[in-house]
Amino acid sequence: MTYFFETYGCQMNLAESASVEQLFLARGWTKADDAETADIAVINTCSVRATAENRVFGRLGWYAGVKAVRSCDKDAKFKSLTKAAALVQNGPRPLTLVVMGCMAERLLKTLKRDYPVVDYVVGTFAKKEFSRIIDAVERNDSPVELDDSQIYQFAATSYEPGAFTTFVPIMHGCNNFCTYCIVPYVRGRELSRPVDEILKEIDVLSSYGVKEITLLGQNVNSYNGPLSKDSEDRIQFPELMERIAVHIRDTASPIGWVRFVSSHPKDLSDTLIDVLAKYPVLCHHIHLPVQHASNRMLKAMNRRYTKEQYLALVDRIRARIPDVSLTTDVMVGFPGETEEDVTELIEFMKQVRYESSFMYYYNPREGTPACTMAGQVPVPVKKERLQRIIDLQLAITGQEMAKRTGNTVQVLVESVSRDNDGELLGKTAQDERVAFAAPRSCIGSFVQVHLDALSGNTFRGTMV
Repeated sequence: MTYFFETYGCQMNLAESASVEQLFLARGWTKADDAETADIAVINTCSVRATAENRVFGRLGWYAGVKAVRSCDKDAKFKSLTKAAALVQNGPRPLTLVVMGCMAERLLKTLKRDYPVVDYVVGTFAKKEFSRIIDAVERNDSPVELDDSQIYQFAATSYEPGAFTTFVPIMHGCNNFCTYCIVPYVRGRELSRPVDEILKEIDVLSSYGVKEITLLGQNVNSYNGPLSKDSEDRIQFPELMERIAVHIRDTASPIGWVRFVSSHPKDLSDTLIDVLAKYPVLCHHIHLPVQHASNRMLKAMNRRYTKEQYLALVDRIRARIPDVSLTTDVMVGFPGETEEDVTELIEFMKQVRYESSFMYYYNPREGTPACTMAGQVPVPVKKERLQRIIDLQLAITGQEMAKRTGNTVQVLVESVSRDNDGELLGKTAQDERVAFAAPRSCIGSFVQVHLDALSGNTFRGTMV
């Protein structure tokens, strides 16, 4: 039997899709080439922005067509579904459609009612129920009732077979309640994974030859985990990072790089900065979402730091880790934002000089405080402000990356370049892209590359 995944949203969703995929593989299932021919299709959803949910709603309409064709409905729409049609030459072939993730949690009680094409709605706390879903499909039973109790369980591993870079979730949920964010409502309160489980997964990943891991959490540096499931002793994120670095060193693990996302500036301590500076296995790249630079906007967003505090943190990071690459998230168009606020943000970005930014305009999310705030900014104004921010960041990105040309750096080779099949594409410890000529046997390995020049946002290099 076969399965197919569509995953939208953050790295946590990618990790959770990979962990659920392990359940299918353990039962002897194989990955389908496409959704039209799969026995189960799983859509892992995001609720951070309305556009992400609207895309899923569109996909549900497409899946309704697939199901109709698979049931041998002669009047079915979507005549272009030739693969699905070919599959049913010898009779109907049912498709089970599962919607999981944050959108599923937000619409837990209504999605299946409003979209009958959906067979199962699996919220963020119910992934443990996938084994029962698989059982029912294998037996060709009617859909089973799922247990939606609010108890989150970490998967043993989020490894995708054959991957040399992977995610390691270390915490789940968020306690911050930024006024624009739906995450605390669909992910729940913070829960930290036991240290021994994290180290055990790292050992498993090492046995698979993994070269890079990224520690994940909605607010990863607020980690406060027990040493084991039954232990009352807890450690915070800096000590966890140090234990991981020492463990990788002492076990002669092939893992060469450790990253983490996503950080909250209020929780990034000087102790963590010192740990990052001390251990070479910890990448000198920090994604540090600022969201805005106007203290008035930061307060309205409930970010719990000021522009001045953030700038002081940046200064401490750069003093201790001179080669650090800083990236961020920037939001414009939050309710009440003025032109003066935007000007302040622009000057701030010129001062900090991020290597790159994820930039977007505020998108109201039902159920969050910001959705009903006064002073909602018209969409055309938000788009114009966002374009100014994008143009500025692109200029800064080129200038900052150009400073690294002429250096020879370690690169993890990831794939064949999409633009030139005679070249490979890799990334640096600072999470910068590099294209260079090299044999395909280098994919999945660390190599030394001289950064010759910059083309757009990608270095051109020579392997040495």
